[in-house]
Amino acid sequence: MNILIADDDIELCQLLKEYLEQEGMQVQLTHDGVSAIETVQQHDFDLLILDVMMPEMTGFEVLKQLRKNNEIAIIMLTAKGEKIDRIVGLEMGADDYIAKPCDPRELVARIRAVTRRSIHNKTTKTKVDRLCLDDLILLKNSREVFIADRAIDLTSTEFDFLVLLTAEAGTLVSRESLSQNVLGKRLQTFDRSIDMHISNLRKKLGLNSTGVVRIKTSRGNGYQYVVNQ
Repeated sequence: MNILIADDDIELCQLLKEYLEQEGMQVQLTHDGVSAIETVQQHDFDLLILDVMMPEMTGFEVLKQLRKNNEIAIIMLTAKGEKIDRIVGLEMGADDYIAKPCDPRELVARIRAVTRRSIHNKTTKTKVDRLCLDDLILLKNSREVFIADRAIDLTSTEFDFLVLLTAEAGTLVSRESLSQNVLGKRLQTFDRSIDMHISNLRKKLGLNSTGVVRIKTSRGNGYQYVVNQ
């Protein structure tokens, strides 16, 4: 597993590098936003660990730039207690976040959960590639989504949520199931990452052909992809 850490805290970077390498991962470091973008574009990484506050460009600016044409898995490092940073990061397409100072063991667990989804989706061919629901077409193998022949740009995590919801179209999918099957972790009481991912997905998909929201919320329970009657 090849990982890039982008953080201007050199000491922290070195500590994380040493720990992750003990876990069998290959790690490169960069310490500003501009270098982070250049390094990602020049090399093939499985995942980027991206700090929010960096010189040259903030982590948010890096995330926005990369999400224009790159689907690399991204975990944001946010200041402890800064909930707004986590919300903004998820809205902009981050796959997960972890607060600083972080427990290296938790970081390893998050890395493995995120990259497990990414690697599985790149290497596994599904038996049914094409799924059509109303004006939505989902191509699982190429990981493309179209609405009325218009391509919809989704992050890797958003795509995975859509696959699960459309596979169970018309049926309520619990938040616990979404967390376990897409994020690869047990649902935490105050974790709103699922809600943010679904909110982003809903905005990108828009209303269906009858003017109804595509993904319905059952507050506190889960989500359902609506099927036209």
